[in-house]
Amino acid sequence: MAGGRRAAGLALGWGCCLLLCCAAASKLEVSTPAVVEVEIGGTARIECNFYIPGNGSYSYIDWFYVDRSNSRVRLCHVTDSEVLKDDTEYKDRLSVGEDKALSISKVTVQDDRTFVCQVGAGSSGVGESHTELSVYKVPETPVIEPNTGGISVLNSDNSEIAKCKSKNSFPPANITWHKNGEQLHLQENQVMYGRTRESSGLYTVTSTLFDTVTREDRDSRYHCTVHYWLRGQRHSLESQKVQITVFYPAEHLKLQVVPSSELVKEGDNVKLVCEADGNPPPVFSFFKRQQDNKWQELPSLAEPDSGVLTLHGVDKSSSGLYKCESLDLDDMTELKQEVELVVNYIEGVRVEMEPSNPLREGGSVTLSCDAHSPVALDYQWRDEKGRKVAEGNQLFLSNLTFETPNNLSCKVMAPSVPGLEQSKQVSLAVEGKPRIVAISSPLYVRQDEVVNLTCKAIAFPRPSVHWSVNGTVHEYVDNQHIASNLTVRVSPDLLKAGAMCRVSNNLGDSEKHIQLLVESVRKGQSADGVHQPRLWQESRYLAWGGSLAAGSALHLPLLLSLPSREGSTGSVPSSGKAACSPSPTSPCSPALAGQGSKGTAWCLAGIPAIHPPVAHGAWHPRADCVHTERLCTELCILQGAGQALGTEGGILSLPTKRGLQWDRR
Repeated sequence: MAGGRRAAGLALGWGCCLLLCCAAASKLEVSTPAVVEVEIGGTARIECNFYIPGNGSYSYIDWFYVDRSNSRVRLCHVTDSEVLKDDTEYKDRLSVGEDKALSISKVTVQDDRTFVCQVGAGSSGVGESHTELSVYKVPETPVIEPNTGGISVLNSDNSEIAKCKSKNSFPPANITWHKNGEQLHLQENQVMYGRTRESSGLYTVTSTLFDTVTREDRDSRYHCTVHYWLRGQRHSLESQKVQITVFYPAEHLKLQVVPSSELVKEGDNVKLVCEADGNPPPVFSFFKRQQDNKWQELPSLAEPDSGVLTLHGVDKSSSGLYKCESLDLDDMTELKQEVELVVNYIEGVRVEMEPSNPLREGGSVTLSCDAHSPVALDYQWRDEKGRKVAEGNQLFLSNLTFETPNNLSCKVMAPSVPGLEQSKQVSLAVEGKPRIVAISSPLYVRQDEVVNLTCKAIAFPRPSVHWSVNGTVHEYVDNQHIASNLTVRVSPDLLKAGAMCRVSNNLGDSEKHIQLLVESVRKGQSADGVHQPRLWQESRYLAWGGSLAAGSALHLPLLLSLPSREGSTGSVPSSGKAACSPSPTSPCSPALAGQGSKGTAWCLAGIPAIHPPVAHGAWHPRADCVHTERLCTELCILQGAGQALGTEGGILSLPTKRGLQWDRR
C-alpha cells in the first residue's frame, strides 16, 4: 500500500509540473534590461525580446517613456512593414533596429527616465517590459583650496581648514576628506556640504572642512576625494594634497655663533643667530653682559625681525657672554638663551736678540720669539724673501757674515684657528772691516787710452773707497756691497806703478793692487820679457770626438793641472765672446768659461778667451778675458763641435778622458 501511494504521488507530481509548464509556455512573454547606463552625449540602446506561443507573430511593438507625471508617452509604433514615429521630443533622436531595439542618440540628463516596450500578438494578447535608463556624467577632478590665513593652535573652536569643489557630475557626486592619507570620520559640525544644479542639468558639489589644529598639523597634508557610481561599481577622483599655515607659540630657543666660536679670529665678521620653533617667529632682542654684570642691549647691530646679530671685524674686546630673548606676541611668552663668544687672537709678538746689535762678522746670535694667545702657537722663521729658514721660537745663527740676511721675521701661527697669524720683523746688522771681493787686474791697456778700473767690496758700516791715483769716480751701493769705478787715462807712471784700491770703515781697511799691462805684452811678450805662446799663428786643427773630463791634466813643457771646474767662471753665449772671471782661490787653475749653442770655452789664467765656432774647422780668434791676479800662462782651450784648437808649434790632442796631451810637431 505504501509503495502504491508513493508511485501515485510521483505520477501526480509530474503531471502537475507538465500542466504548469504548458500554461507558462502558452503566455506571451516580453523582456528588456532592467537598467541601461549611458554617458551624457552618448547613444542609449534598449533591446526588447519577446516570446509568442505556437510560433505566432507579433501584430505591433510600441515604445513609450514615462514622464514626470507618471504618464506614458508613446515614442513610436512598429509593425512588420514600417516604423511610425510619434511627434515627441525624441522624434529626431530615436531609431529602431531590425531586432526592434530602441536607440536614442545624444543623450541628455532629461533622458534619465523609464522606457517601456509593449508587444501586441493578436490572440496571444499584449505583453510589456520596463527599463530604467540611467544617465551619468563622470565628475571633474576636485579642486581644493586651503585656508590661506593660518590657524592658531590657541583657537579652541573649529576653524575652516579647506574647501573642496567638483563640477559637472550627474548624478551628484559625494565628497570625503582625508588627512595624511587617512579618511576623516567627521561630526556634523565639522563638514558642510553644498550641491548646485547648473543650467546644463549637471551638478556642482562642494564640501568645507572644519577642525581644530595642533603644532603637529604644521606638517599635515589634506586632500578631498569625490566618489561616483558607474556600472554598479564605486569610482573616485582625488584632489591635490595641501598644507595649511599653523600658528603656535615658541617652546624652544637656540642661539649659536656662526662660524663656530672655536674658529673665530680677530678681524672676522661674526653672526649670532637666534632661532625659535614658534610660528610666526617671535620678536628677538640681543644683549651683551658688561663687566658690572649688567646686560646692555644691542639694537643697532641686529637685523630687524631676523634673529641675527652681526659683529663686524671682531677683536679681543668682542669676546664675552651674549643673550637672546624672544617675545611671542600671541600669548606674550618669553624665552632666553645665552652663548659665549671667544675671539681668538695673537698679541704681544716680540723678538729678542742676544747679543743685541751691532753684531760682528764671524760671531753668532740667538733670536727668541714670543707671543700671547688663548690657543697654542707655532713659530717659524722666514728670510726677507718669505722663505722658511727654521721652526721653533728660537733661531741660532753662527759664523755671521755680511751675506747673512739683514731682515728676518718671526711668523706666529695658531694651528687650531686657520688664518690666525702674526709676524714680527727683526734687522740684523753684521759689522766688520771691508773685504775686497773683485778688482779688474791685470788689465791690458794701450798708452793714452781711457780705461775703467773697478774695485768691489763688502762691508758694514758703509765703507769709503780711496784710489791711489786721480780720476773720475762713480760709486754704486747695494746694502753692504759697494762698487767703485775709476776712469783714468793711461800714463807711463800709471803703467809703471799701477793703481791701489783702498776700502775702509771704522772697523778697519783693506786694499788691493791693480796691475796694468800694455797691449803688446798680451800679444806674445810678458812684461818681464818672457816669451809666451801666441795664439792663432800658424794654427792647425785636429778633429776629435772625445770629451774633456773634470780633473784632466794639460801637458806642456811644464805640467799644468786642470783639477776641476773650480777657479775662473764665466759664460759663452750662443754667439759672441766667452768671458772668464777671476778665481779668488787658485788664479792659475783653468775652469769652464761657459757653454753656448756652438761651443764650450775653457780658460787658463791670464789669456784671451776665444769665440765659439761659427763653422766646422773655422774659429774666430781672440776676445777679451778677465784676468786673474798673476800671469801663469797664455793658453786657452776651446772644445766644441768635435774639434780641438792647435797653437803655434804644436797640436792639442784630446784622445781620451784622462787629460790633454801637448804634442810638438
